[in-house]
Amino acid sequence: MKTPFVTPIIRKLARKIGAKLIIEPEYGFVGHITFKNGKKTFFRSTNFNVNHLGSVEIARDKGYASFFLKKFGYRVPEGETFFSEKLCENLPIRRSIDDGFRYAQRLGFPVIIKPNNLSQGAFVNKVYNKGGYYRAARMIFKRTSVMLVQRFYSGKDYRIVVLGDEVISAYQRIPLYVIGNGKSTIKELLNLKQRGFAQEGRDTIIDVDDFRIKVKLQRQKLGLTSIPGDEEIIYLLDNANLSSGGDAVDLTKDIHPDFSNLAIGITKDMGLKLCGVDIITDDLTMPIREYVALEINGAPGLDNYASIGKRQAKVVEDLYLKVLRAIENGKDN
Repeated sequence: MKTPFVTPIIRKLARKIGAKLIIEPEYGFVGHITFKNGKKTFFRSTNFNVNHLGSVEIARDKGYASFFLKKFGYRVPEGETFFSEKLCENLPIRRSIDDGFRYAQRLGFPVIIKPNNLSQGAFVNKVYNKGGYYRAARMIFKRTSVMLVQRFYSGKDYRIVVLGDEVISAYQRIPLYVIGNGKSTIKELLNLKQRGFAQEGRDTIIDVDDFRIKVKLQRQKLGLTSIPGDEEIIYLLDNANLSSGGDAVDLTKDIHPDFSNLAIGITKDMGLKLCGVDIITDDLTMPIREYVALEINGAPGLDNYASIGKRQAKVVEDLYLKVLRAIENGKDN
């Protein structure tokens, strides 16, 4: 099993700041840090005690997070939660898979449906009709009992990572795609892309059998055996998560202050110190006109961002140093 991305960074930083570190040796996901001043803390992968547990739990629940963001005056996707049949039996308000379809009809297709509490873009679907809705919803309910149905918003997908009063990184997330060469099939191009990830040190695994890829290709009248033309770009997913094979364009130096202030405000209002804020808008480098705050993440993964280049890797290392310093010097940890 590959060592988790963050563990070698914490090893390096612990030596740098003179902290004692214990790492569970079999998997390397969890550890315990004793700082020079005697303060102690645990971590698990990208989860550190820099954030309060209640705020992190709210951030993990997309429906609750959206509720509070809206109450605090932020623009969020119009949407509603719906529940598996088993959960519906125990709830005073019944909102079943069929109710979700009727709600999607009222919003107007296409709509976004996704699990309420899973991460890394798992099972996020853009659906266009009744058949697509039920196929995707049933797959979601095999994994979890709460699903979100949301209005679809056009625009570019951005992630802004905040620590305290500072934007650490900002980047556009581009959905999984391949570029044709006039010879290779889409499946072969995906395999080439996967090998490229490995060469970059990026541990993202492209799931060629993901049903969403098949659906996306079918809508373009294509399949995995189709051969795109030279330089032809074929998008294979609608969601832009890097964990699903998407790519990142670093905009940290170019983010407009409006969006920096927006992300910092969201982070503070949600009771977080470290937060990834996901936003849909036209252009992160221009003043705010329209935006939608899609989600927040209290333990943002930065491995894919770090794989862009040496400068980005240094940004991530500096972030974790600031996280450790915040824990070491904080009053509430």
